[in-house]
Amino acid sequence: MNMQNLKIKFLALDLQACLYFNHFSQSSKVSLFFKWVSRLGDGWFWVAMLLLTAFMQAWQSILPVLYILMTTLFSTTVYKLLKHKTVRPRPYQVHQVIILGERPLDHFSFPSGHTQHAVMFSCILGAIEPLLLTLMLPFTLLVGLSRMVLGLHYPSDVLIGATLGACIAGLSLWLAPIYALQL
Repeated sequence: MNMQNLKIKFLALDLQACLYFNHFSQSSKVSLFFKWVSRLGDGWFWVAMLLLTAFMQAWQSILPVLYILMTTLFSTTVYKLLKHKTVRPRPYQVHQVIILGERPLDHFSFPSGHTQHAVMFSCILGAIEPLLLTLMLPFTLLVGLSRMVLGLHYPSDVLIGATLGACIAGLSLWLAPIYALQL
């Protein structure tokens, strides 16, 4: 099988999975739930987790929190560069059967920035305060699902976003381990 055929099969599978997840948005309750997950994933949930971390650490985590903010700037730069280099249209823009459940924050699909940041925050904040993983991991999974259910991303966008988030978090933790940042 040549690369062109492999690419066609992959894109067909990606679309099929996208349609599967998007069909759940036909339920108004499911759609509303994932809209709220998506909106919280815009940053509100992560600000709350940063503040909760600072509170749980008795404000000893100021340096790690600042480091997370710097990592977020790097992650956002990577995400924006990829979006503008790949210019992959969103599923609802290409396939009329996809139901758009929420207005996108930008024009392009690849990668999922919401998922990238959710995974990155969960990894780094989880290293600082593992107890918060009980909140962050389920929320991170819901963020990834929300992007597909709402017709904003293909599963491959979400998978690559998650991979990038984990790699950026891993690099960040390798460059400045959390224990070295503690006061």
